[in-house]
Formats: sequence, C-alpha cells, structure tokens
Amino acid sequence: MSAQQADHGGGIDAAVRQWGGARADWMDLSTGINPVPYPVGMMADAVWTALPDIGAVMALECAARRFWAVPEGAAVLAAPGASAVIAQIPALMAAGRVVIPGPTYNEHGRAFAAAGWQLSGTGDGDAVVVVRPNNPDGMVRDVPVAALRVIDESFGDVMPETSVMAQAGTPGTLILKSFGKFWGLAGLRLGFVIGDAALVAKLAARLGPWPVSGPALAIGTAALSDFGWAEAARQRLLRDARRLDAMMAAAGADIHGGTSLFRLYRVKDAMVWQDRLAQHRILTRTFPYSAEWLRLGLPGPDADWARLKLALGLQ
Repeated sequence: MSAQQADHGGGIDAAVRQWGGARADWMDLSTGINPVPYPVGMMADAVWTALPDIGAVMALECAARRFWAVPEGAAVLAAPGASAVIAQIPALMAAGRVVIPGPTYNEHGRAFAAAGWQLSGTGDGDAVVVVRPNNPDGMVRDVPVAALRVIDESFGDVMPETSVMAQAGTPGTLILKSFGKFWGLAGLRLGFVIGDAALVAKLAARLGPWPVSGPALAIGTAALSDFGWAEAARQRLLRDARRLDAMMAAAGADIHGGTSLFRLYRVKDAMVWQDRLAQHRILTRTFPYSAEWLRLGLPGPDADWARLKLALGLQ
C-alpha cells in the first residue's frame, strides 16, 4: 500500500453500496471505538451558543494533565481530533527521513509523504513515529531517539501502563491522545497533543483560534475527570475482548493481537470472512498488505453479540 493511500475503518455508506441494505441495518465492527460511550448528559445552552472561552479551554487542559499525569514543563493542546494534529506535525521541521515501523496506522506516513519526507520502516531518521500500542496488532514498540519523536497513544487508555507520558517534557517529543476511541465519542472530534512546549506552540498557531468546540470542551472535561468511569470501562472492555476471542476461535480464527478496543485475527482468507459477515450486515476490517488479517471491534448490546454469533455460524 502506498503511504499516500487512505485506508481506514468505518465507511458504512460504502458498505451499503457494496453489499446492500440501509445504514440502520449495519453493525460497524470495523473501528476500534468503545461501543459503550461515556454518558454525555445534558449541557447548558451557552455551551452551544457561546464562543469557547479561555476558562473552558484551561479546564479541559487541567483535566487532561491530571488524567494522564502530564509532567511539569510539557505542554497540553486540545485539538479537533488526533488526525488534525497528525496532518500538521510534518511541517514542524524541514523535511528529512522519517522512520515509521509498520504495518501501522497509515495516516502518519500519508502526512509525512505529503510534506516531502522520505519514509522508512527501519533504521535511523530525523523523525520517528511509533504507534503504541500499535494499530492493528497491539504491539508495544520501543521509542528510539530522534530530533522529532511522535508517539501515538490513541489506543493507550486501555493500557495506561504502556504510556511514555513521563517523557513528554523531553525536547522534540510529541505524544498524541485520542478521545473518541476509549470514551466512545468519535463524532465529537477531540484529541490532544502533549509534549515539547515549543513544538506544541507551533501546532497551536497552525490550528488557529477556537480549534475545539464548546460541547467538546465541556464533555472532555467531565470525562477526563471521571476516573471511576475510566477504570470500569477498562475492566468491561477486557472482559468483552476475551469473550470475542473465544467466539472467533470457536469459528476457526486464530488470535493474532490487538487491544481490548479491537482484536486482530489470522484467517485463511480475510476477504471471504469479511464478505460472509457483510451478508449479515456486519462490517469488519481487512488490510491491503495482508490477505489473512481480519480486525474486529467489540459488539455492544447483547443483541449485537447474538447477531455476530449467528453470522459466524455458532448457533
């Protein structure tokens, strides 16, 4: 796959065109989004009608500092999703050689290639990008030394022990956090970059004023302050990941990795498996670089588990 080729989960509209049905018929297991999202609740009208003010921004950043134990000296910037930051990072320094161990989330390579960088999967470079835990196999790689170090912890909140947040104050270091995945609110478009204050300031200038909406500021602050919900979610996701592994193993798939937000399986022909499940209006994820890898997110309600079980021929 070319580094400039987009390749993502999601895409229910495309699935409808290929396999039929209506959007409401489909269960999307192609993403790694928590199927039991943080409860948003009601918000004051001013959250929707007023321009986001500095107080709300600071409240969110303070909540992020507490939740992720951000060290003093490291800066925190809220952004309209981690992808918005990924697209801007390559412009922070002159193009050179970037090392991105893979296979991994392709938007990093896509962004660096578009900015004129030379991409490599191994060796030394002027910049390095490590997705940790990795998408799609869940691998936790070491972070080598480079002038620019980007550590993408978008799926790290289910495995907080793997975080390198203690290194966030190291010059040249940027750590990315995604809000939509663990908290299950991908449509809110909220993400964070944490690290080298000078680099974070450059990113802030590139994003411009009011990069994060009022509702995202309010919901993000509440969610990041709710440590009890986060711990309960981790335990539930771990139980459900084990449940999914058992179901897929019974259907003939081999467990190949992942996190508790998504599971990676090795099968004889991933496209055949994907098509079989799509006939039941269940969307899964395949990869252009492997004919054997199939990735599934977690079902949510009991009815979704029963539906997947039926589609796998286990009833």
